[in-house]
Amino acid sequence: MIQPAPIDAVMRTLADPTRRAVFERIVSSDEITVVELTRGSGVTQGAISQHLKSLKLAGLVAERPEGRNVYYRAQPEGLAPLVDWMSHYGVFWRDRFANLRTLLKEIDP
Repeated sequence: MIQPAPIDAVMRTLADPTRRAVFERIVSSDEITVVELTRGSGVTQGAISQHLKSLKLAGLVAERPEGRNVYYRAQPEGLAPLVDWMSHYGVFWRDRFANLRTLLKEIDP
């Protein structure tokens, strides 16, 4: 089986709005447990656990077990493939806007 590129895994993982919300809650916390993530989310603990599994597989979160609790924290380096991809297109669009600016100055000096 062919392994998907890291950017594919990150984009697929963050495409789900609930999973993205879970990730955002983790990012806004230093560390957070499944119980804390479940509280007020409107999603079952089992669903949260499944979202966490996907986030872990994509390299976006890490876990730290402590006694009966498991604490989750964001792994910022997991977003690197997405940042690299966006940087590529940032250059693309900056070049296009520069060309457009030049063209507009030629048309209407």
